[in-house]
Amino acid sequence: MIIQLQQGIPADIKENILQEVKNVGFKANEVQTQEGSYIVGIGKKDFDIRTLGQLPGVADIHRVSDEYKLISRKWKVNPTRIDLGDGVLIGEGSFSIMAGPCSIENEQQIELVVQHLKENNVSIMRGGVFKPRSSPYAFRGLGLDGLRMFHRICRENGIKIITEVMQVSQIEEMADYVDVFQVGARNSQNFNLLDALGEAQKPVLLKRGISGTIEELLQAAEYIFSNGNEKIMLCERGIRSYETAYRNVLDLNAVPVLKAKTHLPVIVDPSHGIGLRDFVEQMSLAAVMAGADGVIYETHQKPEEAFSDGQQTVNFKESERLIKRMRQAYELRESF
Repeated sequence: MIIQLQQGIPADIKENILQEVKNVGFKANEVQTQEGSYIVGIGKKDFDIRTLGQLPGVADIHRVSDEYKLISRKWKVNPTRIDLGDGVLIGEGSFSIMAGPCSIENEQQIELVVQHLKENNVSIMRGGVFKPRSSPYAFRGLGLDGLRMFHRICRENGIKIITEVMQVSQIEEMADYVDVFQVGARNSQNFNLLDALGEAQKPVLLKRGISGTIEELLQAAEYIFSNGNEKIMLCERGIRSYETAYRNVLDLNAVPVLKAKTHLPVIVDPSHGIGLRDFVEQMSLAAVMAGADGVIYETHQKPEEAFSDGQQTVNFKESERLIKRMRQAYELRESF
């Protein structure tokens, strides 16, 4: 059960609502976000929710049977749209493209990617400065100094930044230089990190775990929302299987299923999904037609010289064609 509270109600009115929730045998959990105030009631007793809906201070009440409550479409029918400022919106009604290198390498690289994005009217650049790598000897990013450089160049050019945060201690130092925090697959169930990002008040792109189920992805998003942050995007990036012909299984089934279960935007990462440069375009177009709200992929001026993940990174010529074709596919999808 979710109770939406009227804004600015007195403390005694709220306390009365909390007490009435307990009186019907439910555990009451208060949630205050950027957008509103809620009480999430947990319990199984059957009762007429109108008895609570008519209480002073209650704006609306919803019966939600899902284990994940606040991110469920069962109470919030209108999909969430995330505003990054300067007219950059993510969610239904538009198609978002996020592109950039796997790793931020140097100033020249950033400037070249930014120029490429501007030429193709792309407003969001991805790039890692803290990199979780399978090998301890692989390049692990330029760290905070690299992020400051990344931020400076992007701000000068009107480009928004999405980059990965790996631990709670990084959030505060990164916050001033980031438009969207990315939670990578390896951290999708790092609940301490998810809790902290709920308090960070910055948009979060939450990637599906390496072997994570859809239910686990949704529950992870609930951690962020229940700690105060409604600005969440879900990202399908492929799941591990026994197949060795490509990097991961890009589960495009997840796109319509997630869109049916939650009001949050759904983004697809074809670069990590298939892991092979030659097939990124096909999987991106498939993601568009599956109903994704956006695609995030890797591009580099010379993928063969990239510090990381060059095998799944498209060059600028390929990226330009991909952007054009994704927009054409989106227009076709919307015309159905």
